[in-house]
Amino acid sequence: MAHNLLNDDSNILKQLRDGTAKFEIVSSPVTSVVSRFNWNARLFGIGNCSSLFFARIGSSIGGQSPAMKKLERFSVQKVTGDGRCLFRALVKGMAYNKGIPLNQREERENADELRMAVKEAICENVGDRKLYEEAIIAVTVDEPLQRYCKRISRPDFWGGESELLVLSKLCKQPIIVYIPEHEHRGGGWGSGFIPIAEYGSEFIKGSSRKAVRLLFSGNNHYDLLL
Repeated sequence: MAHNLLNDDSNILKQLRDGTAKFEIVSSPVTSVVSRFNWNARLFGIGNCSSLFFARIGSSIGGQSPAMKKLERFSVQKVTGDGRCLFRALVKGMAYNKGIPLNQREERENADELRMAVKEAICENVGDRKLYEEAIIAVTVDEPLQRYCKRISRPDFWGGESELLVLSKLCKQPIIVYIPEHEHRGGGWGSGFIPIAEYGSEFIKGSSRKAVRLLFSGNNHYDLLL
């Protein structure tokens, strides 16, 4: 895919639909790409994540935002690893930004509500699917939509790129995903965090809404960064 198309979401989506384009896979958020696609790995992926591969798609690929160019430092707020970790981390972050404390039951229930909101948006409201076209493409590259819609009904469903694309719009919530510095470097030391993807940045402008910062680690787990 030509480099100038990377800044044109509509061209990317059209080419992916008609089969004249394929995903460009990068090992980190830079301009160089690897042409071979690893079909077993999804972004922030369900699948084999012994090595991280990041597929550029939709709003995540509109060039590098300023947030993608710096090492940042936060404290890590651990999230229960019960399959709901993405949804739990997002719930915890939104509640924290509003100054609302949550107990474990409330956190679990709210996380399940977010998961089911994604299901409703993608699987049930057929008329609204165009609003989430990027997410649907990310899903259907990996599996048929019907199968996805069955899996997302389960409470242990693992969320990732597709769900973040939907939830950032549904909740009008800016979300930034990071990886640990040492994973970005491929090992060694490092206590900072590298931003790798940003969603819902349009909801920051003209509002006091704060971003939720999620930490994704190589064992397919999300925590919250504060």
